[in-house]
This record gives sequence, structure tokens and C-alpha cells, in this order.
Amino acid sequence: MKTMTCIEDLRQTARRKVPRAFFDYADGGSYAEQTLRANRTDLERIKLRQRILVDVGGRSTKTTILGEPVALPLALAPIGLCGMQYGNGEIFACRAAQAAGIPFTLSTMSICSIEDVAEAADKPFWFQLYVMKDRGFIRALIERAAAAKCSALVLTVDLQILGQRHRDIKNGMTVPPELRLGNLIDIATKPAWALGILRGKRKIFGNIAGHIKGMENVNSLTQWISGQFDPGLNWRDVEWIKSLWPGKLILKGILDVEDARTAAKTGATALVVSNHGGRQLDGAPSSITALPKIADAVGSDIEVLFDGGVRSGQDVFRALALGARACLCGRAYIYGLGAGGEAGVARAIEIIKNELDVTMALTGVKSVGEIDRQKIAITP
Repeated sequence: MKTMTCIEDLRQTARRKVPRAFFDYADGGSYAEQTLRANRTDLERIKLRQRILVDVGGRSTKTTILGEPVALPLALAPIGLCGMQYGNGEIFACRAAQAAGIPFTLSTMSICSIEDVAEAADKPFWFQLYVMKDRGFIRALIERAAAAKCSALVLTVDLQILGQRHRDIKNGMTVPPELRLGNLIDIATKPAWALGILRGKRKIFGNIAGHIKGMENVNSLTQWISGQFDPGLNWRDVEWIKSLWPGKLILKGILDVEDARTAAKTGATALVVSNHGGRQLDGAPSSITALPKIADAVGSDIEVLFDGGVRSGQDVFRALALGARACLCGRAYIYGLGAGGEAGVARAIEIIKNELDVTMALTGVKSVGEIDRQKIAITP
């Protein structure tokens, strides 16, 4: 893994090792993927202010997220189907994150269940919740997350309906993969991936298993999922969830200042400035262009986290300089997972941490708390 010197190296390796349908599921965005691309291009347009002859000995990337100490201002974002990138993928990603001293977020649409990950993890992790029409099921999920001692609930608020993802449709992406000629040929060229999946604890969505009759039928399961995301989701649901959840609540998917102000009044611990990785509203602004306005509006009232296009330590620095407390990264660690399981995720985190440390040194910064807008030379 040491020969993987950047996140793009991990991405190219994952592309070779993971079947196309599952790689594209993680790699792609919705519709024309304009917002997906904007997340990256707008970050790259932000130029950093280089400083010289500043004593930067004794640097530290340590900080806190939600009041808890972390080794760097980063958390692993919720990503569905981790266990289809690599067998038992959620467990391995959680272990790598916890070993690195940062939070891991388990998706509702994970392959390994809440209980699977809790049994294998050394410490509490975050759980991400989608609100579905079946409120009894949502209540049960919240209770399961509390029983597993999850340290935060990440409520995703930008997926009332699913944005169309052309790649998934073209690839015929299902879980588990349907036995079609194209899939069989693709999987046959990736025996290590197939063996890992076969050895995994589960082959289907672990948090939903047993909830509906006919779970073994791929088509009925996918229809249930697509029909369960609730277009009626509103702020009253946030109040209801907060009444059920005993711990810290994070609202993920805020992109508008007006929505951020409302979120800050809910009593949530944090919000995440995010456009769902460019996987929902195509044509929405990049997360990084939305961040400073939201941070200015509510940063003194609620902890502001950032998600959208993070591929390097420089990107983390940029987001912190524009008002984020910390970042969530999704694709960056998923590429690591596909490339090498737990070791690959660990390498992704290590790459980002080392890049952040060097960036701090070359901008004259010794601590994460010193990163502010004065460290930016040019903004888009």
C-alpha cells in the first residue's frame, strides 16, 4: 500500500479490482454529473497562501468533532454497499477509522448490519439514518443504533426521492448482482473480489434483513427501497427523530443558508454542508461554494461539517479555512476499501493526514485551530 501515494492511485486500483457496477455506484453521480464535477473543480480553484520562515515545529492535526478528540479533522462518511466493494467492507472501514482515531459512519444501506459492526468494533461509531415511509421500521432502526451504543445519529435530509444515476441503470446494478452474462464475465475477471464477498457475513442489506417478507427476491427488495424513501419528509420529522434519539444528532445535506438557519434551531449538534456527493440534485452548487455562507450564518450556533469532493489534505485545509469544523470523506476511503480492504482504508486516511500536515507547514500553521480565511490566497 505504500506505493499508493495519492487517492487517485487507490481509485485506479479499485477500478481494476471491483466489478464495474459497484465501482460506478460509488464513483458516479446523478444525471449529467455536473455537480459531481463541480465539487472537485471548485475545490481545486481555491489557492492556498504559502508562507515562509515561520516556526512550524511541533505541528498537530488533532482537534475535536462533536466535542470528542480526533487525530485529524476528518470522519468517514456514510456510503451504501461498502460490503460490495470488499467483503465485510463496513467492518474493515470502521476498524481502520478507529485505529486512525477518527469517526466512522455506518449507512442505513450497508451490507453488514449495525449489530455486525458493533460486535467487531472497539469503540462506538456513528449511524446514518434515511427516513422511510415505514416509521415503525425507522423507530426500530433508531433503537438498534442506541442499543449498539452509536455515538451519533447522522440524519440524511436530502434524499426524499432518489436522483437518477445513469451509470447504475446502464450497469443493471442490483444487490446481490443478478446472474447476467455481462456481470458473470466481469466478476470472473475479479476472483479475489468474488472470494472476499463469498466469505463475507452478508450478501444483502443487513439493516433491512428480516424486515420484509420476500427479502431473498432481488427485485422486490429494490422496489421496496425505491418506494420507501419518503417525499413527505419535513422538519416535523426531525423533531420526532430527536425525541427518539438520546444522543448527538447531525443533519446531513444542508446546502442553503435558510435551511441552515432552520437546522440550527432544531437543537441538532451539527450540520453537514453537502450535496450528497453530486448524487441528488444535479445542477446544485458545489458544497465548497455553499460552505462559507452557511458557516458565517450559523457557525456560532451549531457545529458545521463539510462533505463533497474531499480527496486530499489540501481539500481538508480549504474547507477548514472557509469555516468547517471538520470534513467527511466518502469516495476517498471507498477507493481505498476497494483497492485493499482495511489496509486500503488506513492508507487513504494516512495520505490525507500527511497531506494536511505538510500543507499546514507550508502555510505557516502549527494547529488546526489556526486555519482560517487568512490562509487562502484565491477563492473562486
